[in-house]
Amino acid sequence: MEAQVQAVKEEALASVEGAGPGRIKELRTLYLGRKGKVAALFREFKDLPPDERREAGRSLNELKSFLDSLFEEAAKEKKVEEKDRVDVTLPGRRPLIGGMHPVTSTIREICEIFLGLGYSVVEGPEVELDYYNFEALNIPRDHPARDMQDTFYVSPNVVLRTHTSPMQVRVMEKTKPPVRVVCPGRVYRRDSDPTHSPMFHQVEGLYVDENVSFAELKGTLIAFLKEIFGENVGVRFRPSFFPFTEPSAEVDIECVMCRGAGCGLCKDTGWLEILGSGMVNPRVFEMVGYDTARYRGFAFGLGVERIAMLKLGIDNIRLFFENDLRFLAQF
Repeated sequence: MEAQVQAVKEEALASVEGAGPGRIKELRTLYLGRKGKVAALFREFKDLPPDERREAGRSLNELKSFLDSLFEEAAKEKKVEEKDRVDVTLPGRRPLIGGMHPVTSTIREICEIFLGLGYSVVEGPEVELDYYNFEALNIPRDHPARDMQDTFYVSPNVVLRTHTSPMQVRVMEKTKPPVRVVCPGRVYRRDSDPTHSPMFHQVEGLYVDENVSFAELKGTLIAFLKEIFGENVGVRFRPSFFPFTEPSAEVDIECVMCRGAGCGLCKDTGWLEILGSGMVNPRVFEMVGYDTARYRGFAFGLGVERIAMLKLGIDNIRLFFENDLRFLAQF
């Protein structure tokens, strides 16, 4: 009996080697099933002499336990192998392809238009010195325009920039005219409602050279707005005030919804404010050491989200920052 037990054990070990999950199941039945090889040995056990049964019974029980563990471990190993195996016959899985955020695509569109007009794109720090954010732009500490900015202060002399205009000063400090740059980036103000966000994006532009005129400012901005909103869009300039430009003007476009007829979006005026602009104040040139008798320039600034909202028909600025894929996938 001992020799038969050993033979069945060695045969089972050899059979499991290299067997797949289905074959292991068959081997379990072959050896441990009701009509299997172990059951056959137990039937022979009944015919053994009484003095041999004790030792044979122990061997048979050990064989049964050994085979049970053998097939169970083999089945687990094959299951792990099957799970980790790559089936090269299956079709490939296409990776999820992301899309460009509508604010990012709008910034790129704006910058590409001005690159075509000969401007360079520059970027700068979002945590800015009070000097560059205000004083160098003719907004001293007691100036009432500071109340319009709703500034986040990091310290008495450091702020989260309220506009990208500080980069205009930084560029002029290091560059002799002619200067022609646009400055895109994030800006921060204490403001939050369906059309305003504490963090939003601006693009500001600056052109400085000899004999620069307001007519060039108008021509540049009209060309830009017609490129963004279409050749037939109406554009108008209104007198305004900004500390760093003089004279200053707000620029409006014909309402994209009603085409000037008057609606809720334009508050029945037929026009939508789109950007601010003006001729650079000589005081700003003095701060950077430019000859105010020789050089003139113009500057402008626009909110990226406002342009994106008008182009895409979005009525709540917060949708840009909630990162809802159902919203973003539309663009």
